[in-house]
Parts: sequence; C-alpha cells; structure tokens
Amino acid sequence: MATKSQSYLELKKQIEALHAQAEQVRQAEVDGVIQRIKDAIREYGLTAQDLGFGGRGGARAAGPAVGKKAGRKSAKRAGGAMYRDENGNTWGGRGPRPHWLRSALQSGKSLDDFRV
Repeated sequence: MATKSQSYLELKKQIEALHAQAEQVRQAEVDGVIQRIKDAIREYGLTAQDLGFGGRGGARAAGPAVGKKAGRKSAKRAGGAMYRDENGNTWGGRGPRPHWLRSALQSGKSLDDFRV
C-alpha cells in the first residue's frame, strides 16, 4: 500500500522503473533461452527444416504423409475423420488419442475396428 506521503507522480515513476527492471530481467532470461536453444541445435546438428522452418519444398515441410498416403483413402482422410465409433465419436488420427478411443482400446478392441 502507498503511504500518504507518496504522490501519484511518485508512484507512476516507481511503476515505470519496475516496468524497465522487468523488461531487463525478461531480456536476460530470453537471452539465456536463446543460448540454450543454440547449444541444443549445435549439439544435435539440427537444421531449419528439422525445426519446421524449412519453407516450401523442404523434406519435412511437406512431410512424408503427402507421398505415402496419396494413393490410399486420401479422399476420406482429407475430410477429417479416420476413426469413428458407433456413437459417432471421431478422431482424425493426429494428436493424442481421445478418451473414447483409449478406453475402447484398453477394453480389447483394435484401432482397425474404428477405421473409416
């Protein structure tokens, strides 16, 4: 809490000083993060394409799915759902498996049982 002897302008100056201090601390932390990232890139020999910055025509930018999946069921997959249960729940096959699918798999069903 501010004491009665502090004026609005004094508090405003303190806030500005804290903002400047916070920005300095933030920048120091960002610099540390950048250095750790650079070290990891160097250590593992990563490329811009490995990190998803390859742009057009990069091997990973297009991904292997374009060539491998183009010939089979591409029309269905382009629409979204690759897996569906009897209740109408769907999953596109990307990202974490939804709860309904995990439960079904744990109860003995196979992924092929739900393939669209």
